[in-house]
Amino acid sequence: MPASRPTDDSTLTLDDASLADGLVSLRDCLRWATSEFNAHRLHFGHGTASAWDEAVALVLGALHLPWDVDPAVLDARLLPIERRRVVSLVRQRIEQRTPLPYLLGEAFFAGHPFEVDERVLIPRSPIAELVEDGFAAWFPEWPPARVLDLCAGSGCIGIATALYLPTAEVDLVDISPDALAVAKANIVHHDVGKRVRAVTSDLFAGVAGQRYDIIVSNPPYVDARDLAGMPAEFRHEPSLALAAGDDGLDIVRRMLREAREHLTDEGVLIVEVGNSARHLDAAFPEVPFLWLEFERGGEGVFALTAAELDHYAASFA
Repeated sequence: MPASRPTDDSTLTLDDASLADGLVSLRDCLRWATSEFNAHRLHFGHGTASAWDEAVALVLGALHLPWDVDPAVLDARLLPIERRRVVSLVRQRIEQRTPLPYLLGEAFFAGHPFEVDERVLIPRSPIAELVEDGFAAWFPEWPPARVLDLCAGSGCIGIATALYLPTAEVDLVDISPDALAVAKANIVHHDVGKRVRAVTSDLFAGVAGQRYDIIVSNPPYVDARDLAGMPAEFRHEPSLALAAGDDGLDIVRRMLREAREHLTDEGVLIVEVGNSARHLDAAFPEVPFLWLEFERGGEGVFALTAAELDHYAASFA
């Protein structure tokens, strides 16, 4: 489990301090946190799906315990500092609506931990399943040699790809220097610096002349209507990583026009567009986007081969 960020116990009210004294065991903390999350109607969309799951992730993270901790620990007596840490994190989660991964400073993607903070989007893409499978649907006989993670943010997609494909070279591209600072920290954390590099670039500008077997991207794709109606938790994420115009396709249109120049002839473009999938189909009705299905849920991810990008180039012009 990730280590929680330091919290200032002096920010606890007298009532919270008394409450912390009454939360004797880990089981007490889990029950109380779940009740609080339910009572305050939090939104769960950053790695958990329920108040209970959120409480488990928060409490174990705050106490530096693994997900598969021995159940006997549930009734262990907590130290006063541990109780106060849990109460402080729960209060921040409720009062500020801060997503849990930001409070803990870490999120998991494709089975690996990644450092995150409010400079980057919280990893949650279904593309993780493709990474774990080594993109075998397109490369069944030989692994891709070069991969571009476009709009990389924390670098989770590209770095995880490098971990699952130990011979692949990966470029992480993002327009935000702040985001790439986080990506560079993750490159160091996972010790993949010999095969993964971070490039500050407006889409393909910084990788001119480069070609890749896979271009994979979780770009900004939220349309104006969805952006206006997002729960408060999403307001903590950088708007640069979310908003993409009225129909959510401002960035994706550019990708479709420019990607072929950076793909090998056998390459593939894989892009997540989420709820904006309907806008993409409406904008390009003649293009046979392959909409991928995922065992663990998730939708709105398409794939187009280099040959298909060639064939429909006039549509994207």
